[in-house]
This record gives sequence, C-alpha cells and structure tokens, in this order.
Amino acid sequence: MKRRRFLEASAAASALAALAPAAISRARAAEAADVEAAKKEGQVSWYTAHFDTQTAEGVGNAFMKKYPGIKANVFRSTAQVIYQRLSQDMRAGVAECDVFSSTDVGHYIHLKPTGVFLQWTPPNAANVVAAFKGLDPDGQYYVTSAGLICITYNKTKVKESELPKSWPELTDPKWKDQVSVGHPGFSGYVGTWVVEMRKLYGWQYFEKLKAINPQIGRSINDTVTMLNSGERTIAAGPEATTLESAAKGNPLGVVYPSDGSLLMVSPSAIMKNSKHPNAAKLFMDFLMGPETSEVYVEYFQDPLLPGIAPAAGAKPIAEVKTIRPTIEEITTGIPEVIKQWRDTFGV
Repeated sequence: MKRRRFLEASAAASALAALAPAAISRARAAEAADVEAAKKEGQVSWYTAHFDTQTAEGVGNAFMKKYPGIKANVFRSTAQVIYQRLSQDMRAGVAECDVFSSTDVGHYIHLKPTGVFLQWTPPNAANVVAAFKGLDPDGQYYVTSAGLICITYNKTKVKESELPKSWPELTDPKWKDQVSVGHPGFSGYVGTWVVEMRKLYGWQYFEKLKAINPQIGRSINDTVTMLNSGERTIAAGPEATTLESAAKGNPLGVVYPSDGSLLMVSPSAIMKNSKHPNAAKLFMDFLMGPETSEVYVEYFQDPLLPGIAPAAGAKPIAEVKTIRPTIEEITTGIPEVIKQWRDTFGV
C-alpha cells in the first residue's frame, strides 16, 4: 500500500513538474481558493447508494481527513430510497443534497432534462480508467463507482465442485431454498442485473428462480448477510462486499460466471441548487481522486484509477468477462422489471 502511494505521488509530482511555473502557480492558487471557499461553507451533504454504509462512511472520513474543517454528511441508503428522498426535497423546494450518487443510471436520465444538475468538469475526471469516461457527454454526471455482480456463496455450505459456473445454473432446481437475491425495486444494482438477465435469457429466467423459492432482501448487500447467517448458501451478490466480508474471516467466496459478471458503473452529480457549491465540487473531484481509489481498495471496491491493484481476492476488471445493458435498456427496463418482479414474486 505504501509503495503504491509512493508511485502515485511520484507520478503526480512528475506531471506537476512538466507544467510551466506560471501554470503551476495558477493551478495552486485556484485550488487554494476553492478549498478556502469550501471551508467557509463548512460542510457537504452526500446522498449515496454507492457501497455499503461502512464504505460510504470511509469515503466521508477520508475526505474530512484531507480537508479539515469541511464536514461530510453521509446519507447512505438503497438507490430507490435516496432517489425518493431527493425527489421529496425537490417537491418541497429544499436543498439538502449537494452531491447525488445513485447506482441507477436511469435516475440521471430522468433528472437531467429538468435542469437540476450543475454542469462542471472535475479535474480528476481526466485520470480515471478509459471505460469509465464519457458517461454523460454534457458533463453533468460522472462515474464515481464501479463494481461487479457475481455468483457468491458460503464455502462451508457448498462444495467448490458443485458451484454454478453460469447464471442459468443458478436457477437449477438443486438450489431450491438456497438462493439469495436483492430487490430491483430498492437496489439499482439488482435492477440492472434483472434487466440484463431478462435480456439474455428472457423472463423465464425469473420464473425458474421463483420456482426454487429465493430469499429476497432489499439491497444487494443483504445477500452477504444471508450467506453469513447460513440462511442461504448461494446468491447473486456483490463482489466487493462479499470479499470484504471474507477478509473478516467469514467463509464466503466469489464465482465469476462464464457468461459474464455484471459490470456496474454508478454516477454522481452536483445539484445545481447546492447550498455548498464549492464543497460539493471539492467532494465530487475527491470521489474521482487517488485517495478515494485507495479507500475503495481498502473496502474491497474496484478502483477508478489505472495502476492501482484491486483488493485481495478480486480479479482486475480487465481480466473479467463483463456484461452490461445499455443506458437506454436500463432506463426503460428497470421500471418494467420492477413491475414484472412484483407480479412474479409478489413482493
């Protein structure tokens, strides 16, 4: 970890040295001005569905460590819940949220035409992995989190030789009363996974899943709790939170399906009516910076920046076969699959 930070610091120093002295002075003056303005505002409020609560708090704490005097108010929930909270704020004409981070890209597609996002380019946006650039050509929202949905399991309950190797194998009748999933009506991760499974295998996939009586939580992270408790033995779950739990001594493992792990890219945007616009810009840029990628790795999330190794037990995204619906498919598909899900599963 220290070596990696040293290399990053060296690279940053080399890049800075390449600038003309006058440009360096201007850059440092602008950064100082932004930080001072943000310190006068004193706080930033972050509505986020990225990660679990512990990781989100870890990001907030890292921000406050880098910028003493600016409090990061972290409000973490599932994607649909934080979206509802933001919608309630907007209907009431209040500006409680400064930075909005959802796992449902459809939220941004819906909100962007209403003019509620600030168009601004974070300096660190130029440095992220190429696959995470250009999500919004108009620069109103940016990828600030990436993760994988895989097949996850309890090692004490399932033999490695018996593990499913693909998504259709997860619906095999032999897994009756053993599978755990989240809910597309609450989780953007789950909603996107359901859209992609429907695209690949039709709604019959979920009729087969229904037949084996899955345990349905809300957040995709609920699957980790269910595996740890032994209530269920296998799941469609998050790579990151599962590996984080395994690192704490829990007997959990991850399978990268042969037909593809679902790649989730999750955006963030600054609200145009932010009461703390300078702190919001600072925080938005921080989400795409090296310190945050270090926090991501610490909590088993995938780093956004190239050259940073993934957490122990995880494969680099470049080495994983990934699948993902288009933004248009997500936008139109999630409302459709929420209805289909409730019709099929009754919840």
